[in-house]
Amino acid sequence: MSLKDVLMKLAQDKTPILLSDGKQDWKADTLLETLSEPMLKRNAYFQQGLYIAEINNGGYLGQVLYKVKEMT
Repeated sequence: MSLKDVLMKLAQDKTPILLSDGKQDWKADTLLETLSEPMLKRNAYFQQGLYIAEINNGGYLGQVLYKVKEMT
C-alpha cells in the first residue's frame, strides 16, 4: 500500500486524527495536497492509533513517517 492510499483512506473516512512529523501536525487531506508524488508513492503501513511507517525494500517496517495524534 502506498502512502497516498493510506492518506486517501484516512481522508475519505474523515478519521479524526492529526499526523505529526515531529515539526508540525497535519490532516490527511492536507498531506495529500502538499506532498510530492515520489513521497506519496512510498510503500507505507498504517498502524491504527500509533503511526504511519515506511516499508523498506526488504518488506520490513522502516522509518516512522507520521505519528498519530487524536484531534482535540
